[in-house]
Amino acid sequence: MKAAPFAYHRPDSVDEAVDALAGGDAKVLAGGQSLVPVLAMRLGRPGTLVDITRLPGLDDLEVYGGVLRIGAAVRQRTVERSEAVRAVPLIGRAMPFVGHRELRSRGTVCGSLAHADPAAELPAVAACLDATVVLRGPRGTRQVPARELVVGAMTTSAGPDELITEVRFPAAASGDGFGFAEIARRHGDYALAGVAVHVRRGGGATLAAFGVSDRPVVRDVTALLEDDPTEAGLRPSTDAMADEIVDTAGDAHGSRGYRARLLGVLAARELVRAHREAHQEAHA
Repeated sequence: MKAAPFAYHRPDSVDEAVDALAGGDAKVLAGGQSLVPVLAMRLGRPGTLVDITRLPGLDDLEVYGGVLRIGAAVRQRTVERSEAVRAVPLIGRAMPFVGHRELRSRGTVCGSLAHADPAAELPAVAACLDATVVLRGPRGTRQVPARELVVGAMTTSAGPDELITEVRFPAAASGDGFGFAEIARRHGDYALAGVAVHVRRGGGATLAAFGVSDRPVVRDVTALLEDDPTEAGLRPSTDAMADEIVDTAGDAHGSRGYRARLLGVLAARELVRAHREAHQEAHA
């Protein structure tokens, strides 16, 4: 199929891009790896595409003040290969699972957040780390916690006339441990179940599950690690948590029960991995 007719606009500034989004019948084009297939299948028919790929200031990728800033035009492959991503190890661990290398060469980090696919890795990483999403609209700039950005499948709290300009991830601190894993039919396919985990040596552990609900599901799992931080010791708790979290009806690739079992196993395994990493420096 081919996309329905649309107008194409390439603004020269962020303000001009925001003006072009007014009216609610326009979509932002950054990498296009999610948007173009939607257009080709005519699942979406925006009247205008607003191309932000060359806007000045949206290609920033830097660590400053303990925060990794990723602009809206920064490609996933650029992040994957950048020294700056070392400041946020969880992004580096998740990135190889994001589609295929060719897709990451065009797709953007902010575009993945804006698309809000329930099986996407980066929205789950952002939610796990409590990242901040910066939006620009006709009423100015506002900041939204990543955990509040995605409100449903392919749906965010951003207004139709708002543009995500950057996402800010807190840099890892000494004593932080991380875990990331997913199960898919083939590498690059949509995740049947996945987890992103952050454990802090001084106390506190967070898990974000994806592919099992209509948005990333975040849980404080600190208490699970207090008694027996081994995979066998955690499994009863992570299985119970998974049974609560998974609310998909299932499909031809996996029933609800199968996805819950996958999630329980992955959660226990990655919690142990993150816990060990967080504490290994103290025992070195």
